[in-house]
Amino acid sequence: MPLDIKDLSESAKGYTKSPLGIIALFIVLIYGFATVVVTFSSNLHEYIEPMIYFLTIFPVVVFAGFLWLVCVHYEKIYGPSDFKNEDNFFRMKMFSVASLAAATIKSFDNPSNGLTSTEINSLVDSVNKIPSKKNKNTILWVDDRPENNVYERKAFEAMGIEISLALSTDEALDRLDKFKYSAIISDMGRKEGADEGYVLLKEIRDQGKNIPYYIYAGSNAPEHKKMAIEKGAQGSTNKAQELYEMVLRNFQ
Repeated sequence: MPLDIKDLSESAKGYTKSPLGIIALFIVLIYGFATVVVTFSSNLHEYIEPMIYFLTIFPVVVFAGFLWLVCVHYEKIYGPSDFKNEDNFFRMKMFSVASLAAATIKSFDNPSNGLTSTEINSLVDSVNKIPSKKNKNTILWVDDRPENNVYERKAFEAMGIEISLALSTDEALDRLDKFKYSAIISDMGRKEGADEGYVLLKEIRDQGKNIPYYIYAGSNAPEHKKMAIEKGAQGSTNKAQELYEMVLRNFQ
């Protein structure tokens, strides 16, 4: 069957709509050049060894990069058009549910090794409240121990929300001067002090910035929730699901 250039170009155009498609086109391009070199080179024998090494190692490197992308940055393998498809968005929601479940299991007040069916249904309900569109928002997450909230961040990222990390009050204020954020999530006690979450909140409010601010710390006591609101925060919790719902409610 003769090669149809028009069909080929249309197929290539379709692949450019997602990161994985672009990677596939890149691989095809590389092997296309290699084929041209092998076919038309008059002195290939001089370069046969480097060519063999390249053709052997290149697929391994690409595969390793693909695994890294899928395992670490799975939320970035979708193109904008993927979010027009409900099936694709459903998969993104399932990523978010899984991340919230992991965050809940390791949370401050859940020492058990699993979740009940009621808790799982509640997580699914939380995620299903999000409208079927990609959220173009960025959260500034302030915590001097970001390894404590990896799953929480992945739950937001699975919904297309970007996360920017700051490890201290000064770093957070510096980022706020340079970039715009849709919301701020802060822990409470850091190396600078036991109430550093409130210190940052006061600095932000004194500057006249009304960006939504949420405390994600070790306490879920009613008095602490009330105090956070009185100081100008939009909410305070130690539960991953409650944090998720509060922040996403602000984005709708």
